[in-house]
Amino acid sequence: MVRILYGVSGEGFGHAARSKEVINHLLKSGHEVKVLSYDRGYNWLKSYFNTEEIFGLNFTYEANKVKYLPTIFNNLIKTPTAVRSIEKIKNIINKFKPEIVFTDYEPLTCFVANLYNLPLISLDNQHLLTRTKLEYPEIYHAEALAAKIVTKLMVFNAKEYLITNFFAVEIIDKKTKILPPIVRQEILDAKPQLGDYVLVYLTSDATNVTDGLKGLNYKFKVYGLAQRGVEDNIEYKEYDQENFLTDLINCQAIIGNAGLSLICEALFLKKPYLAVPAKAQFEQALNAIYLEKLGYGRMTENLTKVAAADFLSNLDYYRHALENYKSLGNTTVFKAVDEVIAKFSK
Repeated sequence: MVRILYGVSGEGFGHAARSKEVINHLLKSGHEVKVLSYDRGYNWLKSYFNTEEIFGLNFTYEANKVKYLPTIFNNLIKTPTAVRSIEKIKNIINKFKPEIVFTDYEPLTCFVANLYNLPLISLDNQHLLTRTKLEYPEIYHAEALAAKIVTKLMVFNAKEYLITNFFAVEIIDKKTKILPPIVRQEILDAKPQLGDYVLVYLTSDATNVTDGLKGLNYKFKVYGLAQRGVEDNIEYKEYDQENFLTDLINCQAIIGNAGLSLICEALFLKKPYLAVPAKAQFEQALNAIYLEKLGYGRMTENLTKVAAADFLSNLDYYRHALENYKSLGNTTVFKAVDEVIAKFSK
């Protein structure tokens, strides 16, 4: 049995969903785990695990675009809260005495682990940007540079970097392993059906973002926006995990931002995906670029009627390509996690 401190980014849902599967595996393996997170990650994980709330960094969005200056300002004014969280983590380490620390893109856990010289393992998808060779259009060069700098500042000096990802890349650092995506158990157990609607999930609200869907000969179930009710062919729904999961499993196709977790769940369920990356968030643009390159869907910078209609008219093509997508489940990731624990814990 190994005592493990596990820091999880609370931004969005993907980090928490991925970490939940890994932490469940650790507990079933007999390890003792204490979880640190914030916002959505904390609110969700606290129902399942021994979880402490800490300060977390958040991105500021406007019209589906990351606004870096407001992001920096809004986080800087919370600096005293961050300092208190660092002291809280130090107290947790002094009492819990972890032998190894995992972080899923959570910087305070990383900082304190380095402060105490504890073995740190990074398990996320963001380090794909800094530890592999990637191909993308030149127009994304500035965004890529910014994303790489942020990633290096968020998590550093890890003993090993475990990176989950759905496309093949070349590793440029020996401390790095590329692993298959982690998929929620609920998705692994699902029996998907082909419903009469398209699921839409947009995590950053924007005015008139669904105008491109109106008048198309499809039904849309939309999550993530402030609007509620039915308008023509669009049903605006409040996010509820159980209902969303049902709609995800049984939809025809998915339109959404280009976060890794939802894309990988769509691939597992063989659902074509129209990716609308949040602007100025290179990680999402990269996911969308490779999604389109592999033929599993397409990307568009804006959700226009032309882009949506073109995507929906080619669903059979994307479904055919998705037949070649092979999911290995989570066993490969769990094996890699077991190996680093054996290697670096005392």
